[in-house]
Amino acid sequence: MSVLGHRIFVQQKWATTGRMLGTAVIDTKTEIPTRMSSADFDKAAEDVKKITQRPSDEEMLKTYSLYKQATIGDCNTTRPGMLDFTGKAKWDAWDGRKGTSKEDAQKAYVAHVKELIAKYP
Repeated sequence: MSVLGHRIFVQQKWATTGRMLGTAVIDTKTEIPTRMSSADFDKAAEDVKKITQRPSDEEMLKTYSLYKQATIGDCNTTRPGMLDFTGKAKWDAWDGRKGTSKEDAQKAYVAHVKELIAKYP
């Protein structure tokens, strides 16, 4: 979702007095990303299940880690044992996203899913 081809009027006020500082006009000939809705994230989560070819392990880990970061936040579990190779890889991928906000993770997840759908139609 973005704003494109519109004029946006931005008014600034002093926080303390409420007096107007000025007005700026932004001509949106270039794309300005807007806040993503959770519906976009939910749709991407459903669309990724429809991919018919299996993505690479790295792509799967990225998908998993972005989804977990977007839905739960920072990793809140202990690292799996040394013989659980898949669990450790998933945990490491998710823990590597520590500090990423849920909204940023949702945006990255939606973009990643779009790439996967384009790559694996």
